Amino acid sequence: MNEKIEGKLAILPAQPGCYLMKDRHGTIIYVGKSKMLKNRVRSYFRGSNDRKTQRLVQEIDDFEYVVTSSEMEALILEMNLIKKYDPKYNVMLKDDKSYPFLKITSERHPRLMITRKVKKDKGKYFGPYPNVIAARETKKLLDRLYPLRKCNNPPGRPCLYYHMHQCMACSENSLSVQEYQAIVQEISSFLHGGYREIGNNLKSKMLEASEQLNFERAMELRDQIQHINAVMEQQKVMMSDLADRDIFGYSYDKGWMCIQVFFIRQGKLIERDVTIFPFFDEHDETFISFIGRFYLHENHLKPKQILVPIGTDDELLGKLLEVDVHTPLRGRKKELVELATKNANIALNEKFQLIERNEERTIQAVEDLGQKLNIETPHRIEAFDNSNIQGTDPVSAMIVFEDGKPNKKEYRKYKIRDVEGPDDYETMREVIRRRYSRVLKEELPLPDLIIVDGGKGQMSSALDVLENELGLDIPLAGLAKDDKHKTSELLFGKPPTIVPLERQSQEFYLVQRIQDEVHRFAITFHRQLRGKNLFQSELDKIPGIGEKRRKLLLTHFKSVNEIGKAGVSDITKLGIPKNTAEAIINHLNKEK
Repeated sequence: MNEKIEGKLAILPAQPGCYLMKDRHGTIIYVGKSKMLKNRVRSYFRGSNDRKTQRLVQEIDDFEYVVTSSEMEALILEMNLIKKYDPKYNVMLKDDKSYPFLKITSERHPRLMITRKVKKDKGKYFGPYPNVIAARETKKLLDRLYPLRKCNNPPGRPCLYYHMHQCMACSENSLSVQEYQAIVQEISSFLHGGYREIGNNLKSKMLEASEQLNFERAMELRDQIQHINAVMEQQKVMMSDLADRDIFGYSYDKGWMCIQVFFIRQGKLIERDVTIFPFFDEHDETFISFIGRFYLHENHLKPKQILVPIGTDDELLGKLLEVDVHTPLRGRKKELVELATKNANIALNEKFQLIERNEERTIQAVEDLGQKLNIETPHRIEAFDNSNIQGTDPVSAMIVFEDGKPNKKEYRKYKIRDVEGPDDYETMREVIRRRYSRVLKEELPLPDLIIVDGGKGQMSSALDVLENELGLDIPLAGLAKDDKHKTSELLFGKPPTIVPLERQSQEFYLVQRIQDEVHRFAITFHRQLRGKNLFQSELDKIPGIGEKRRKLLLTHFKSVNEIGKAGVSDITKLGIPKNTAEAIINHLNKEK
């Protein structure tokens, strides 16, 4: 388990939500849900797992999570995420099925039906409902309560439901449009919260049936109450309409702001965007500026509607973006904004906690390293590494770590001037001399520890310059590599001896990061210098030929030899003046 995962596991919230496991390439390989993220996600990495789970855990390199308001909401979000990312370790919820809706049709004689597709057909949709059985039972209950059409019989030809007082469409005296509208309104009220009153009535009937020893009837009423309660649980992560919306929420603290955007498409929460950044203006102005850049500069597709928290100037944003920007004050839309804000607050707190944990680890590692070397805490460490290929284009690089973190403004590059051939010891002597001669001359801060990438030879060369030439007494250590070019051992003292560092200790990780970083910086500089030299050619020696004309000539003629074979007219066709073309031909022919 890597440090990144270990840090996140320590600060997981004890709340419901979905988690997304990623491999080392950043690909989502598994999506899951839990009513308590803290316990569920930790269980993957701690304790025993079956073989299938072990294979999954071996591939996990990182994870992220989305907090929801309930376990049911997490279930719906999990389904949407699995359909979006199709993770290879998910074997459930991959089919094309979706959760059902209750629908009242817009016909002359409306029907109440269950459907899995929401269409723009003027019908009224309610849902979605994850508990399919409960949805069916609720439909049965509504069928008993309200006499909407249950058959296709013409008026005057009663059906069975008519005799049960559950269908009036086939009656000779069918209900009027106004009467149907009243029924539809009652059903809508029921599905939007009015069910509580009906539930209370059913509860009274259940108690009455129980007192009359009619236990079968009481059990039937109890089951109906349970089905109603299950199906009516609100689902905040899905909307029953098909509108595209972006939901914004934000949190700010200690000069940092986190903004969460929930992207709802076709009524489903399919994606989110998390941005954490430092800010220096008023938080509300920064938030508005971010949304403006989000759509106008970053070219995000503008939805039909944008929902923002209370206190946001939605009128200003609406004029800026030319879309409907709304601040919901109640209902499901307000709950979605609150959910986005809640996730923003959690993400920001997570960042602070991770920073604090990293600070504690890093500072402790620096202090422990000082104790291992028996020196004062090395708050400032300067490290050196050389790079060349068989003595060509030799360079050296210096990096600076302050309190265990790289300070890239202090990095320095050195082209080696006085050393010929692949002499690593003399290269180290030159760069140490140049660096600390300047430090003394300009009265720059001295490091608490110098680390050279190499063994006893490099250390001896560096110490000779520091002590005998410059008169400096600065602790110096060497880092040796193994056959696989990985950090092997830390050398320190006179004569140099191996400092025992545990491979899993934070101080070993610190010196390993220092060695990797200085090597990266040196090899990058060497490649840049070598690449620049490789691209130099005879063309660079000709007056009037700069980088653009050189690239133009080489792109057209493919090589310097082909340019020399060309005529002046061939070169002038590229837009190069005649006198410059003649200079090119004369110079290349002279070189031949």
